[in-house]
Amino acid sequence: MATKQWVYGFGGGESAGDASMKTLLGGKGANLAEMAKLDLPVPPGFTITTEVCTEFYENNRNYPADLSGQVDAALAALEKKAGKKFGDASNPLLVSVRSGSRASMPGMMDTVLNLGLNDDTVEGLAKLSGDARFAYDSYRRFIQMYSDVVLELEHGVFEEILGTHKDTNDYKSDVELTADDWKQVVSEYKRAVQRELGKPFPSDPKEQLWGAVGAVFASWMNDRAIFYRKHNNIPESWGTAVSVQAMVFGNMGDTSATGVAFTRDPSTGAKKFYGEFLINAQGEDVVAGIRTPKALTKASRLEMKEGGESLEEAMPHVFAELVAVYQKLESHYRDMQDLEFTVERGKLYMLQTRNGKRTAKAALKIAVDMAAEKLITQDEAVLRVDAAALDQLLHPTIGAGYKRDIICKGLPASPGAAVGIVVFDSDEAERLAADRQKVILVREETSPEDIHGMHASQAIVTARGGMTSHAAVVARGMGRPCVSGAGDIRIDMKLGEFRAAGRVIKKGETITVDGSSGEVLFGAADMVQPELTGDFGTLMEWADKARRMKVRANAETPADAATAVKFGAEGIGLCRTEHMFFDAERIAAVREMILAEKPAARVAALDKLFPHQRKDFLEIFQAMGARPVTIRFLDPPLHEFLPHTEEDCEDVAKATGLDAKALLARAKELAESNPMLGFRGCRLAIVYPEIYDMQARAVFEAACDVAETGDAPIPEIMIPFVITRKELETLRARVDAIAAEVFAKRGRRIEYLVGTMIELPRAALMAGDIAGSADFFSFGTNDLTQTTMGLSRDDAGKFLGAYVDKGMLERDPFVTIDVEGVGEMIKIASERGRKTRGDLKLGICGEHGGDPASVTFCESVGLDYVSCSPFRVPIARLAAAQAALAKRG
Repeated sequence: MATKQWVYGFGGGESAGDASMKTLLGGKGANLAEMAKLDLPVPPGFTITTEVCTEFYENNRNYPADLSGQVDAALAALEKKAGKKFGDASNPLLVSVRSGSRASMPGMMDTVLNLGLNDDTVEGLAKLSGDARFAYDSYRRFIQMYSDVVLELEHGVFEEILGTHKDTNDYKSDVELTADDWKQVVSEYKRAVQRELGKPFPSDPKEQLWGAVGAVFASWMNDRAIFYRKHNNIPESWGTAVSVQAMVFGNMGDTSATGVAFTRDPSTGAKKFYGEFLINAQGEDVVAGIRTPKALTKASRLEMKEGGESLEEAMPHVFAELVAVYQKLESHYRDMQDLEFTVERGKLYMLQTRNGKRTAKAALKIAVDMAAEKLITQDEAVLRVDAAALDQLLHPTIGAGYKRDIICKGLPASPGAAVGIVVFDSDEAERLAADRQKVILVREETSPEDIHGMHASQAIVTARGGMTSHAAVVARGMGRPCVSGAGDIRIDMKLGEFRAAGRVIKKGETITVDGSSGEVLFGAADMVQPELTGDFGTLMEWADKARRMKVRANAETPADAATAVKFGAEGIGLCRTEHMFFDAERIAAVREMILAEKPAARVAALDKLFPHQRKDFLEIFQAMGARPVTIRFLDPPLHEFLPHTEEDCEDVAKATGLDAKALLARAKELAESNPMLGFRGCRLAIVYPEIYDMQARAVFEAACDVAETGDAPIPEIMIPFVITRKELETLRARVDAIAAEVFAKRGRRIEYLVGTMIELPRAALMAGDIAGSADFFSFGTNDLTQTTMGLSRDDAGKFLGAYVDKGMLERDPFVTIDVEGVGEMIKIASERGRKTRGDLKLGICGEHGGDPASVTFCESVGLDYVSCSPFRVPIARLAAAQAALAKRG
């Protein structure tokens, strides 16, 4: 039996992998291999595959038996390419050990740099480099990073040692420490490891390597990685690869540097080289926000009003080479790239390229611009934009006329604006957000451990860090406004406040964050909604050409209908009429109808409601023009319209003249143990047909009124909660009779449909029979999920989170359709319904209609439309286009 290949080498003029192997090598490993094949300056190395990660977890954290030998062979090949030897005291090879999932997860998993250093190799590094200070600085970094990542020793232990050493010697910054200083710090670090862990820091490079590899695989299951995967729909089964790469050093003096670059602006999408760097630093210094980095280009430096030289000015030859590399990579990958690079004594090395994280605004611009540049097609542009991320564009911005009370200013790291109360702790942010409070997280800097607090916050503010810091990158990916590097801020966690420009802002006070300008404002600013034009409009045109399914909106007011049309809705898929009954005048008539004991009395009460209903429908039809409007007749149990306590009944009686005792008695009579499975929907109309009669008459008269002066509306009357054809047949006959009566009276006929909502398993199974009396089915996925899965949407929140976390369910079924269960019901009903009636119109009207994954499922089943809230219509339009394009292949 052939030995399975677990390890793939790259660099040194050859590469065993390429960009197409992302599933096996992870994004980092595949792209390192591809860059090496493009003959770019990539330090050599090798990648341990994602399949090893799978084996690692399936076999109680044990590796495949033949992995060790393959790693030894790859390490020997790496030594040959690098011209150095791992663990050699005179010519040591040092390596980095990094994670690499097939999906980018910035900062979520662990990295170890400078691996291979010990008391012997550090001397060799000092001699080779001619710089003992650099060598011991690298050694102390390695001890601290390895202890944190592999030995799980809190890094604060080392920060305290370093801080004490700096205070003792009156040093203000790390760059002031000499070689002798770093030697002392290293000795103290090692003593701390022995003291805290009861064993010495490992000195054997092979032991260090396997410790780091195990820690990186283990980090796939750390809390922050799990949280990130959950909120970005990344399957646990994918695993991570591990890339081991020869070290190059950006901390070898003023001719060395490290940086992060984007081939286009990740916030705006502008076509300009964008990024930051630090001289005499390692990569972690840039992304961790420990030092505020400098701009790459002179133009960016001037725009940001920064002091110091840009890379373009400080190292013009390196900058020119970097520009050539970025142009080659963007052209090759045909997408905006996120690059990591190091300059070692004037020589450029490329450490990473990947498709860059970007805001929704930037994604739109980049996609549209690249299509115009003929780098990609229009269909590819449609596929490039994350449909769910369009929600970012619907966030408010600060009104132009608002007078800004500016507390401080930092870097505009992620656009949009948000208002919230100040919090300084991620756990507290999550707790307050769960209590429905809007919070803004203010930190010195964020780290991957803050991921839950960032997700819970409306916006993030950091005192340190640049445009490519952890806070900036993660906030952009989440669609949260972010201001980073607000250097005037001084946070006092004990007092629960921050100071800036002489002002004190307490925890719990309200501030506004403008991530587009970098300003932090006192108080709650006035907000305005953005105009969805320009690049958005262009991409939506392309999406509309590509999609097959229609997209409608759930709306029951003229304002909702107008908003829906603004966002591109092609009709209303759900107009819930019960929402029209709750104002003071109407609710009194509804209660009078419920109290009525005879049909004539009920009709008299309903006659009071009729003009209101007709006006409602008239205004909605006017707003929608010739677009179809699906109107769900009264659905909730009648007890929802009644007061339930004696005191409430007396208050209602005083206001309406109704009898308080009769109200209370009727409320008790209608009370149900499980009202959502009780006397509701079509069952109301079977017992009290006058209710649906009134609604049908209001629909048809309003439609005739509108047709006299404009486009004829297209009402689609939906009978809810059916379980038998007989229910629908009986109620349809009454609707048809009223339609004929109104049309005869008005001398005008309006086209209309009568259908039903499939929201119960029996209805789905009996769909072939029910379709004999239906023009359309609309799947009520909220109730269908409840009844198919036996879950109460109101109560399941107590345990659904744990179910998802523990892998019992892949996703919350009230957010994304449960394809295996609820989806199968939809599939069965669709197939059986269309077998009876080939032209049966099919759609969904639950909020799943605005979820991209659910929209993809609907396309696979062949539904005619999806319907969702007006503000999610653009998401559904793009998702429907992407699903159609994916189906075509």
